[in-house]
Order: sequence, then C-alpha cells, then structure tokens
Amino acid sequence: MSIDPELVTVFDTQEESEALVVQSLLTSAGIEAIISNLQAPQDVLPGVGGVVVRVNPAQADDARSIINDYQNAPESEVDLEEAEEAEEEEDSGSSAE
Repeated sequence: MSIDPELVTVFDTQEESEALVVQSLLTSAGIEAIISNLQAPQDVLPGVGGVVVRVNPAQADDARSIINDYQNAPESEVDLEEAEEAEEEEDSGSSAE
C-alpha cells in the first residue's frame, strides 16, 4: 500500500461510492482530493480494509469542515422537497383526468 505521506486522511469509509461522493464534494469546493483503497488480503483478513479520501495538509481543515457540514445537513430537506414536488405532480395529474 503506497499512500503519499504528504497527504492527510480526512475521511474514511467501507463504501467506495461514499468516498466518491465526498471526493466530488471536495473537488467542487476547489479542494483536490484523492481516494486510496486500504484493502487487506481477504483470505488473510476478511472484512478488513476500506477507502480513504486524502488531501493536501494545507486544505485538510477546510475539507473536514465541508465533510462535516455535508454529513450534518438535514437529508430530509431535499427529500421533503422532492416528495412535495412528486405529490403536486400526482395531484395535478389526478385532477386532470
């Protein structure tokens, strides 16, 4: 496992898809981020491993702040808006019939 020692880990997960979302979030904020797999040999250490997102140390605090804000954002706001829009479409569709 060769991870650049100059980079700092700001996020870790077992799911690569979650790491990709975080990487995209950081990239959209202007922070260059890389994903590193930490997979252990599954025949020796089953279930051990994961994925980390790493950034330049100078941007680590900003990256952690962005990730924290994202993790603490109420998911329900987006879900509620989508549900309301879908409900409005259903209501307008049923009244048109």
